[in-house]
Amino acid sequence: MRYLTAGESHGPQLTAIIEGVPAGLELLAEDVNKELSRRQKGYGRGRRMQIEKDEAIISSGVRHGLTLGSPIALAVENKDFAHWTKIMGADPLDPDEDAEVKRKVTKPRPGHADLNGAIKYGHRDMRNVLERSSARETTVRVAAGAVAKKLLSELGITVAGHVLEIGGVKAENTAFHSIHQLKEITESSPVRCLDEAAGERMMKAIDDAKANGDSIGGVVEVIVEGMPVGVGSYVHYDLKLDAKIAAAIMSINAFKGAEIGIGFEAARRPGSQVHDEILWSEEDGYTRKTNNAGGFEGGMTTGMPIVVRGVMKPIPTLYKPLQSVDIETKEPFAASIERSDSCAVPAASVVAEAVVAWELAAAITSQFGRDNMEEIQENIRRHNEKTRTF
Repeated sequence: MRYLTAGESHGPQLTAIIEGVPAGLELLAEDVNKELSRRQKGYGRGRRMQIEKDEAIISSGVRHGLTLGSPIALAVENKDFAHWTKIMGADPLDPDEDAEVKRKVTKPRPGHADLNGAIKYGHRDMRNVLERSSARETTVRVAAGAVAKKLLSELGITVAGHVLEIGGVKAENTAFHSIHQLKEITESSPVRCLDEAAGERMMKAIDDAKANGDSIGGVVEVIVEGMPVGVGSYVHYDLKLDAKIAAAIMSINAFKGAEIGIGFEAARRPGSQVHDEILWSEEDGYTRKTNNAGGFEGGMTTGMPIVVRGVMKPIPTLYKPLQSVDIETKEPFAASIERSDSCAVPAASVVAEAVVAWELAAAITSQFGRDNMEEIQENIRRHNEKTRTF
């Protein structure tokens, strides 16, 4: 499975082309739209989330509610494009058009792709960079992830995410009885946090940042239950599934770190407090006494819950902008301001779920079959039976 996305932040639409989804998967637009709606929620979001109501159109690869095995095309309209038709239109502008119409950007924002991208592609108007490097692109990554989630759910695999930290405020009470309870609690939290008291403090931190014209980041966690044992590979570095998931987390806009299981904490503990002892029972087969490894050993799944965390830096677009340099005059200026959120960590947890789900679904289809859902389900059933009796 693979996918490509296309589209700019203020362009007409965002598009994802998905290849390799097996035939026979039940898929409706509402399965995708539910995830798109989750991405738009969250305390700290800006005005654009009030303008847009993201909804996907499935234009190929699905017939009568079932995938065909052919490429799936998903499109999400940018309703805000109505206000940007001249600025972002595909047709050439009159050379004498007013500069305000062009909205040319010559002052790069610290922390963004503006300057590096302009140098790389030779753009004198950095709008050509910021429109694509915008986190708006994650809309269709969530749409692709929704397809992956649907595939995983048909195989008994559940993906959930939540927020551990925002602006230095850490969730302390993060215990949960089941992954379904985790989803229920976090869906009702404005910051997707299991710890209600910490959630209140997170919202205050977001309010304070907004009042100061600043932004704050945080830490999100994704948990996955139901993955079969041995998905991934120890044979080649580029087939290690934990490495692919870490790369997927790092590919999310503004994410600067990833860890699996206890992650960097492993550097502070002796081996006796890191490695997970192996157990066996007639009922459960092989399990681990603990799950410090976060569901992976040797680049493969262990059958224990997958636990992945990602660190999101504060959004670099600030209403109290930092100093920059105009690329035309080389004079110092306050960086350009584009409409933005003061905190997007709760929404980023939904994006993290999507990219993790995609990597897992791609690994599942690579290992257990690519053509149709019945074949994959049967192959996994046989694999799980072998695992229990090994």
